[in-house]
Amino acid sequence: MKITGKLSADEIKAYQEYAAINHKGFDLIGIHVVDGEHVDLELVPIPFRRIRRITGYLVGTTERWNNAKKAELRDRVIHGG
Repeated sequence: MKITGKLSADEIKAYQEYAAINHKGFDLIGIHVVDGEHVDLELVPIPFRRIRRITGYLVGTTERWNNAKKAELRDRVIHGG
């Protein structure tokens, strides 16, 4: 994380906690002290990653699955709701 200006360890931790609570879905990558008094937080969006429940497993991607598990996914029946 980039930090410009002088901040104590406690101040840095407080800004990290603030960003985690108030800016969900974003990563804090920088804290910039402006004019020695104001602080700008540099945030970047966290990319959305789809998680599915397939045959009892929570998965993000299936790229590491073996052939049998991939066949199970391919052959499953999707029920309408």
